Amino acid sequence: MMYLAMHNGVPQFIIILVYLGLLLALGLFSSRLFRGTKEDYQVASHSIGPFLLLMSMFGTTMTAFALVGSSGEAFREGIGVYGMLASSSGIIHSLCFFLIGVKVWRFARAHNYTTQIEFFRDRLNNNLVGWLLFPILVGMIIPYLLVGVISAGGVVQALTAGLAPDMFPVPLEGGPGGIDPAVHGGIPAWLGSLTICTVVLVYVFFGGMRGTTWANTFQTLVFMILGVVTFFVIANKLGKQDSFFENLRVLGESIPEEGKTRVAMSKTKFFTYLMIPLSVGMFPHLFQHWMTAKKASTFKLSVICHPLFIMIVWVPCVLVGVWATGELMPTKPPLPRLPGGDLVDANKVLPFLVKTQTAPILGGFLAAGILAAIMSSLDSQFLCIGTMFNNDVVNHTFGEDRFSDKQQVLFTRLFIVGIVAITYLLSLGNVRSVFALGVWCFSGFSALFPLVVAALYWRGLTASGAIAGILAAISSWSYLFYHGTLDPEGLSKYVLRLPIGGETYEVMPVVAMVFSTLIAMVVVSMVTPKPPKETLAKFFPDQA
Repeated sequence: MMYLAMHNGVPQFIIILVYLGLLLALGLFSSRLFRGTKEDYQVASHSIGPFLLLMSMFGTTMTAFALVGSSGEAFREGIGVYGMLASSSGIIHSLCFFLIGVKVWRFARAHNYTTQIEFFRDRLNNNLVGWLLFPILVGMIIPYLLVGVISAGGVVQALTAGLAPDMFPVPLEGGPGGIDPAVHGGIPAWLGSLTICTVVLVYVFFGGMRGTTWANTFQTLVFMILGVVTFFVIANKLGKQDSFFENLRVLGESIPEEGKTRVAMSKTKFFTYLMIPLSVGMFPHLFQHWMTAKKASTFKLSVICHPLFIMIVWVPCVLVGVWATGELMPTKPPLPRLPGGDLVDANKVLPFLVKTQTAPILGGFLAAGILAAIMSSLDSQFLCIGTMFNNDVVNHTFGEDRFSDKQQVLFTRLFIVGIVAITYLLSLGNVRSVFALGVWCFSGFSALFPLVVAALYWRGLTASGAIAGILAAISSWSYLFYHGTLDPEGLSKYVLRLPIGGETYEVMPVVAMVFSTLIAMVVVSMVTPKPPKETLAKFFPDQA
């Protein structure tokens, strides 16, 4: 109990409250700039410049998956996690911004699109495409939201451990001492998640896209700066050497051999992870951010800087996760455990190290940095879902002229409130791996990637082909997800095993999903009538 007495969580709790208060103030201030129109609420009147676009897009892609999830997965799988996703993501994300984002922006400005469903309906001259995409996209965004909400609760609980032991006891069933000192007395995860959801909801509700963009910019700066500080502080604390680089050397030597490479992962599984970052091309919230740009040249800064920013964020998180497996990691207090007391709760490795290896005041600031990364993605996703509901369901059903801008903003806000409530209730379940949940969510969006590429670059895509591709994507995802839940090793370990030439090769399920979509879309498009000439001329004027 001495540890709890020294680290009572009060400084962290106060700093977290102050940070959340600043965010609320920023959101309410940005609401004063709101022009009262639907366009301003949803896409900030297409007025976002290069720096804000870079910050908002990077912030919304760097989720709890990138910080909390990567540290937890690195703890389990080793340093190879960085190569699996971070290095490839930097390149693939920038390519998507350049090849998809700029082209989408041009069409959006020319034809007044706000959501990707509006684009697909118009491009394919078909309503069914939109009705199929809406539930699928919303259904896949909810797990993405869960990643953030669950992580937020775990972070707050771990970083405020010791705050109120009598009020918030955390028994460790079957574990030593009867309690889990890593989270005992901290704000319960359910209450932390509820608080974070409420704060994000308030500034999105009042500020819309403008408030979201300003908040994302602020939060991106916070978590990037404090993430680097976290890395230096924890390295110095664990390494105990005079030189920072000497600390890195000592910590590297302390890591078990299997954690230093991707030796535990087959080459084919490692390289097929490269298909998961393709998901960024179909994220609905990124589509909406692309449409906020003032002009096409606004994308230049994002294309250039995005890979560098990913490196700045991912390298510290992955290394910290790996260091937690090393010999220099203190054994007291023990790492946080899952219910039952046998397995480490990998979702809480990063906040636990921040809490135990830094001074209380600094730990509070670093806690704010972790929460900033989580919240910078939640807000864009909440706003995107509300926008899709208003534009793709309400307006498409009743007509855009049926309701005033004020009423449409209200519909957007009410649907956001509903989705936040549903996501929060789902977060109360027992989700053991943020990383696994994120991978499956991203795999679903990657499965739809061939659709957006074909819509932008292939004249031969037909509505029937697009519908076949969408059905193939969701069917293959559902089938593989179901089999993943039956796998003895769980969803996080599930792979496809292909027997070829007497050997068995492991590949990620996303490979089957992407090729299912691609084959179905191309085959059906080849044998069905092409879109009307006027539609093709609208999107391919140089080939008309």
